[in-house]
Parts: sequence; structure tokens; C-alpha cells
Amino acid sequence: MSTKDGIRELGRQECLDRLGRAPIGRVVHTQNALPAVLPVNFSLDAQFAVVLRTSAESELVRSIDGVVVAFEVDAVDSVTHSGWSVVVTGHATLVDDPDEHQHLTRTGPRSWIASPQDVFIRIASELVTGRELGEGPRTD
Repeated sequence: MSTKDGIRELGRQECLDRLGRAPIGRVVHTQNALPAVLPVNFSLDAQFAVVLRTSAESELVRSIDGVVVAFEVDAVDSVTHSGWSVVVTGHATLVDDPDEHQHLTRTGPRSWIASPQDVFIRIASELVTGRELGEGPRTD
């Protein structure tokens, strides 16, 4: 941990461990040429890729299939001024293999909203970074 600012860079495995425990994350992408952030539930697959489940008709599918996106999770404690953040950057792809889709239907994330046809999107964990902020100085 840096003695100057109290921020510690997390190693890849620490990042993946924290990513695996987070219930909600945010997809950061471009929509209509503007930055967009969307909170989603997710899971990790065996290759540590982020897996999302959404409606086949969602704008998200059209916006991120085949492009590089970021995915962020965090935890913050406003009382102790501490927390952490992990960012995964990688290509997002629609899962189109029927066997893989069937497997993810059984093992992947559950949709919070009923949809007539769900699809899965995988975000490869090509770049994984994280930071932890320790308890900060009190100002009171």
C-alpha cells in the first residue's frame, strides 16, 4: 500500500476473488455514440469471463456484442472511508452455441426480469485491474 495516498493495487487473483463475490456490477459501453453505464447481475465462468443474461431484444445486446467494454464492481464503506474497485476490460460476445447456451441456462446468472427469450453475453477478462483504499484520515 502506498504510504502517500492509502491506495493499493490489487493483483489479478485478488481482483477475480472479489469479482466472484460481488452480486451486482456495471457494464460500461457506448450507446448511440455516448458513454453508458448499466447495472446488471452476473456470474463468472470457468475462464473467469463475466457472463450476463438479458433479453434477446435488449438494447444492451445490440450495443455491446462484438465490441470492447468495461465491467466494474466495487464495495465502499463510507464510515471508514475504505473500499475497493475491480475493472474487467474485454470483448463482449453473444453466446450463440446451443450447447453452451443450454449449459449457461443451468449454471449461469438468473435473470431478475422475466423475458420470453434470454440470451447470454460473455465479457472476456482480457485486462483485470483493481484498487483498494484503506481507512482514510478523519477530517472531523
